[in-house]
Amino acid sequence: MRLKFTFPSTLRHTDRCNCVGWMSSDDLYSVGEDHIVYKYNIINNELIKVAELPQDLYPLDMHWIPKGASLGGAGTIGAGAKRTIGSDLFVLATSDGKFCFINKTGRVEKSVEAHRGATICVRWSPDGSQFATGGEDGQVRIWARSGMLRSNLTQSPTPIFCVCWSADNDAILYCTGKYLVIKPLSPNSKQNSWKAHDQIILKCDWNTVNNLIISGGEDCRYKVWDTVGRQLYASQAFEYPITSLAWAPDGSNFAVGSYNTLRLCDSAGWCHSVEKPKDGSVFGLSWSNDSTQLACGCGTGRVGIGHIIERRIDWRHLEFVLTDSKVITVSNCETELKDKIELKDRLVKMSVGFGYLIVLTSSQGLIYNCKQLGHPAVFDLRDMSMSLIVQAEKYFLLSDGVNISIYSYEGRLVATPKLMGSKPDSVNANTVSLSPDTIAVRDSSDTKSIAFFDINGKPIGDGKSVSHTYDVMHLALDQTGSPNERKLAFADKFQDLFIMLVRSSGQGQRSNSQRIRKLCTNIGSFRWNDKNTMLSGFTDNKLHIWLYPAVVFIDSSLVNKTTYKIESGDFGKNPTISDFLSCQLTVRKSTGALIQCALP
Repeated sequence: MRLKFTFPSTLRHTDRCNCVGWMSSDDLYSVGEDHIVYKYNIINNELIKVAELPQDLYPLDMHWIPKGASLGGAGTIGAGAKRTIGSDLFVLATSDGKFCFINKTGRVEKSVEAHRGATICVRWSPDGSQFATGGEDGQVRIWARSGMLRSNLTQSPTPIFCVCWSADNDAILYCTGKYLVIKPLSPNSKQNSWKAHDQIILKCDWNTVNNLIISGGEDCRYKVWDTVGRQLYASQAFEYPITSLAWAPDGSNFAVGSYNTLRLCDSAGWCHSVEKPKDGSVFGLSWSNDSTQLACGCGTGRVGIGHIIERRIDWRHLEFVLTDSKVITVSNCETELKDKIELKDRLVKMSVGFGYLIVLTSSQGLIYNCKQLGHPAVFDLRDMSMSLIVQAEKYFLLSDGVNISIYSYEGRLVATPKLMGSKPDSVNANTVSLSPDTIAVRDSSDTKSIAFFDINGKPIGDGKSVSHTYDVMHLALDQTGSPNERKLAFADKFQDLFIMLVRSSGQGQRSNSQRIRKLCTNIGSFRWNDKNTMLSGFTDNKLHIWLYPAVVFIDSSLVNKTTYKIESGDFGKNPTISDFLSCQLTVRKSTGALIQCALP
């Protein structure tokens, strides 16, 4: 996977460009120190000079209001509501201590004095109801959407170079000196701070999907953290300081910018590719909402636009590679034949499994049978920006982060289960799972609860969510067996792994406590087998395969006797299970390398 960059010859500022941001997946805005606001349409290669700002106004940071904010909620979005693909207002932080609201036509709607000294950074909350600013005076301030001051969150002895929001809009991450600090908005909650770098931290970002934090600074390293301050990855020391970094909205990748260098990295931290633009330091980075395009603003004033290509997915003997934004190359490892799939529009998302390739473009969805790639089934995306594909044997699930839709492999819409009070990005790969007959979704308003639906979208049982003692972090349904034997594996925030019987009928109407059993502690990545009820997972740096995990409901002392363990020093730190097909396991190391393991 790598970024294919183009630097449009017309899109260039006469002074350095700190600020770039996507209004939609086709329209990019940039603001430079030459005081000019440009709008560039990547489809028509059309450049428009939107506005020229006052000569005493020097921009330092910009952020578009989030795409879900125009739905009017201050936190939740009603079931069935569509997320808008574009937004029409951004806030600009300036060197004179102000912030400005600027609409898409370039008109400055409001300008507010915010800090003593420069307003260095600004970020909208994920729900768009408020935003935070950080200043040269060491203050972090929270503002209402109207521009009214809500609170002075903190006072630091050093300037605040970057601020970020938590997924639940209830905490702020900021960097001060060598430290990262997570400060809850609630005055009675304790903040969490830790020394993250050996030199001043210049940038940080907090992803709303995977809940991971990245940081970079003058020690020329970037690092990946969890929310309690555990270091998950640290890069080598590079030649130049890290001047910018940004998570892709879907949490799968992040970008890191420094002098004449731009890196595309996996969420685990390892580097996919390195680009070497000759345009000085990369000061501004912005991902499009569909996580396929990256814009960068450089020290020379040039603006680059990168498309992710060479994205690879595989299923058994077939490999699918996105060789261009509209071309997929298919390689058959058995016959050594190659084929091409040419798309009308830019590819946004693709997934393969259970014999079918799902392709989402900017305008429609296509379903290819892996045995016959020639005639895909086509379905409409209903003007929604889909960010997630989850496949099962008979159906697949699409989500825009708020709503979910179930489709058959013929392209027929089967169900749209109603989720109560969904928040932006609350539906992601960790919080939803699909089996041939069941849908499991973590409740966005109560992260300790899990809601279950049948494949037609109707709630299972009495319709009430099943509650756990602690927050549920990751869940997965098994893929085989009858509906009455359906099991859910889930991990909570203390990394304990539990097995749950989804349906209580036929079990003597068991209570919730009787339906849930702990399988192990200190769990990392885990995955069900595609052909039977075996479950694999990493615990205590060992790969465990539970051959019959349901034995925990019969006699928990038999769990160890039905567990196959693989010990190897090759797995390294924080490995993940990519696939568990038949008797073959694919493990990805934290360095990005793949390891194949076979069950005897």
